[in-house]
Amino acid sequence: MRWTKLFLIPGLVFYITACSDGNDDHLALGTLERDRITLSATAAEVILELPIREGQLVSQGDLLVRLDDSLQQSVVARAEADVQQFQAKLDKMRNGTRPEEIMAAQARVEAAEASLLEITRDMNRIQRLVNQQLAASAELETAQTRRDSRQAALNEAQDQLSLLNAGFREEDIRLAEAQLNAAKSQLRREQQNLENLTVHATRDGILDNLPWNVGERVYMGATLAMVLAEGAPFARVYIPEPYRAGISVGDSLTVRVDGIERPMQGKVRWITVEPAFTPYYALNREERARLMYLAEIQLPDTASDLPSGLPAQVVLP
Repeated sequence: MRWTKLFLIPGLVFYITACSDGNDDHLALGTLERDRITLSATAAEVILELPIREGQLVSQGDLLVRLDDSLQQSVVARAEADVQQFQAKLDKMRNGTRPEEIMAAQARVEAAEASLLEITRDMNRIQRLVNQQLAASAELETAQTRRDSRQAALNEAQDQLSLLNAGFREEDIRLAEAQLNAAKSQLRREQQNLENLTVHATRDGILDNLPWNVGERVYMGATLAMVLAEGAPFARVYIPEPYRAGISVGDSLTVRVDGIERPMQGKVRWITVEPAFTPYYALNREERARLMYLAEIQLPDTASDLPSGLPAQVVLP
C-alpha cells in the first residue's frame, strides 16, 4: 500500500514519498541550486558599459558593470590635493627655518634697535631742553610715546627671531602629522569608492542576471549583477521533523537527479536550526511531524556540469 504525504511551504510544495511496508526509499524532494553572488551599486550613477552578456562564463576579476565615475574622479583629485598640502606643511615644520629667514629676522631686530637708539637720543635731547625751559613738556611726552613704540617693535622682532631659532614645537608637529594621516585615510576611502564604480566578478561562475541596461541610472544598493558560483550544485530540500534527529552536517546522503540514472553521494553542508513552521513546543506529536528543516546537500565535483533548477530527490535515513 503506497501513500504520499504533502508538505506545503510558502511558495514551495514538497512531497515525501514512503511505503507502509518499508521497502521503498523515503525521499525528500527539492531542486539543484548554486550559490548566488549578488553585486550591488555603491553609488547612484549611470551605467556606461555591460561588457559581458547574461549566461556567459566569467572568471574572478572580469569587468561586469562600469558606472560613470567622472564625479568621483574629481573627489579623488581634491583628496590628493589635501594630502599634498598637509605633507608640505609637515615637511616645512620638520625641516625647520631656512637660514635666509633667520638672517632676515636678525636684520629686522637690528633695524628696530637702531630706530630705538635714535628716538631715545632725540628724547634725551628734548628732556634737556625741557629742563632748561627751552621746550614744552608736550614735546617730551610725544618723544616718550615714540620711544615706547620703537621699544615694542624691537621686542616683537626679537620674539620672532627667537621663534625661528627654536623651531616648531613638538605638539605642533604631531598635530600636522595627524592632519596628514587623516587626509591620507580620506584619500584611500575616495579611491576605494572610485574602484567600486567598476564592478568585477568576485568568483568564477556564470553571469546569471543583469537587471539594468546601459544608460540607466541605478540607485545606491541596487543589484547590478548576479553570478552563479562555479562548481557542482547542491540539492536544497526540506527535511521532515521525524528525520531531523538522524541527519547532521557532514553526513553522506544519496541524491537522485532527474535524467541521471545513477544516484550520487552528497554531503550535508548545512541544515537550519529552526523549523519552517510553528515552534515545536507549541505543537502536539502529530503536528510536530509536519515541521520542516531546510537543508543543503553538496553534490560531488563530478556533477559540476549539471544545470541549476533540476528536480532532485534525497534519500532520507
